[in-house]
Amino acid sequence: QVQLVESGGGLVQAGASLRLSCAASGRAISSYRMGWFRQAPGKEREIVAARTGSGVNTYYVDSVKGRFTISGDNAKNTVYLQMNSLKPEDTAVYYCAAKLSSGLGTLPQTYDYWGQGTQVTVSS
Repeated sequence: QVQLVESGGGLVQAGASLRLSCAASGRAISSYRMGWFRQAPGKEREIVAARTGSGVNTYYVDSVKGRFTISGDNAKNTVYLQMNSLKPEDTAVYYCAAKLSSGLGTLPQTYDYWGQGTQVTVSS
């Protein structure tokens, strides 16, 4: 089992950058496929980015390609989401999640563990 705690959210202006962190405890993140999801008010939770435990394979939703980067630090047992050139439409609660099964999952129901979320608000 793994516990996930996100941090790094906040209120920024369009064009700014933020780095979200997801600190894991209980088990090494290298054992999991890790994903970042987001959920805006009135919308379904959607995948933003995902990576395998080794970090060799990654996935990004089209709307963030070229702007967001998912990475991990196994020594710190932490996964990051670097978000650049933020847009108002990026405003959402961002969640970190971990899955044991193989494959880079894009569906929330395929993930086994979730953090509590961190709010990201981008003003225009």
